Amino acid sequence: MNRAVTFADLRDRAVTMAAAGGRRILGICGAPGVGKTTLAARLVDALGERARLVGMDGFHLAHAELARLGRVDRKGAPDTFDADGYANLLHRLRANTDPVVYAPEFRREVEEPIAGAVAVGCDVPLVVTEGNYLLLWPRVRPLLDEVWFLDPGDELRRARLLARHMAYGRTREQAAERTGGSDERNAELVATTAATADLVLRKIE
Repeated sequence: MNRAVTFADLRDRAVTMAAAGGRRILGICGAPGVGKTTLAARLVDALGERARLVGMDGFHLAHAELARLGRVDRKGAPDTFDADGYANLLHRLRANTDPVVYAPEFRREVEEPIAGAVAVGCDVPLVVTEGNYLLLWPRVRPLLDEVWFLDPGDELRRARLLARHMAYGRTREQAAERTGGSDERNAELVATTAATADLVLRKIE
């Protein structure tokens, strides 16, 4: 489905998922800079204690490991994440047999994942997870009840990325190189997965 929706529409859809009984997992997918984290955080904030946010970015490999593997300049590509670790966490969250599951969180101010930063209790009915590769990794998609794919357009996406990189200390030249380099390659890959999403959202009003 390709259509413009309001945030209230999406909130209501998430509320319905949370009220369905048991544990549900909602995925929010898209290329770097499309607003995945912002939307996920708004939904979780709107649902209060009924939802928790668990980001795929918490499974970034640490900088030291990327250096060992020779992948620092490709940070953000699929093979710079612990994809199996992410899938295993989603499996635990779906099973919901533990009193609490601790998830990692990516901190942009240090560009590193922080272990055990997010607590998800067994009484939380909805987990919202967001990331680039939810529809790319074969083990992940079956663990998600719904996946929403964000695609606000390339111009807005690139502008957001440029601003983000500069906000975290890169010069304009460095930010432009990252935006047009590895970020763009990753965006092209992510775009090939949109067809398997439950919703493709071009604009949220």
